[in-house]
Amino acid sequence: MRIISGKYNRRILRPPKNLPVRPTTDMAKESLFNILKNRVCFEGKQVLELFAGTGSISLEFVSRGCKSVLSIDNNQRCVAWIRDVSKSLGITEITVLRSDVFRFLEQTHATFDIIFADPPYDMEGIETISLKIFEKGLLNPGGWLVVEHPQSINLSEQPGFTEQRRYGRVNFSFFQNPGEEQ
Repeated sequence: MRIISGKYNRRILRPPKNLPVRPTTDMAKESLFNILKNRVCFEGKQVLELFAGTGSISLEFVSRGCKSVLSIDNNQRCVAWIRDVSKSLGITEITVLRSDVFRFLEQTHATFDIIFADPPYDMEGIETISLKIFEKGLLNPGGWLVVEHPQSINLSEQPGFTEQRRYGRVNFSFFQNPGEEQ
């Protein structure tokens, strides 16, 4: 696993093998960030990463200049790993919370410019993630939501959907909150 671009460009990270994760491949992550950089100026953005796992996406956002990243995962080893990596790199922009993502979505009132969700592919309820985010108004006007999911799930009929991209077995569905960026 590596940080692709930005301040921490080319940093190689070796998460422990016992983490219960399926990290987004470097190829898919690079493609994702190429798409996003053409739509979003990362400087100063507030980001939420759901099902953070290794924190690879959170680290990439910080490396590219995002103001703050809130990483949510329910596994204590994943949370500890993200905190340890952040500390070792001197990163203060990442806050890591151990929480069930669906409970967090129900309870939070915070809003974000970018939200990324990478749930376990076999998890029930993947199709409800974007609905909950839009119902709760967690995405700022002009903000982007990206949900990583298996090919068997179709999110194209959901509010805010703009497109789906496929990279091998990785599928990204993109959503935008209408309105102008603030």
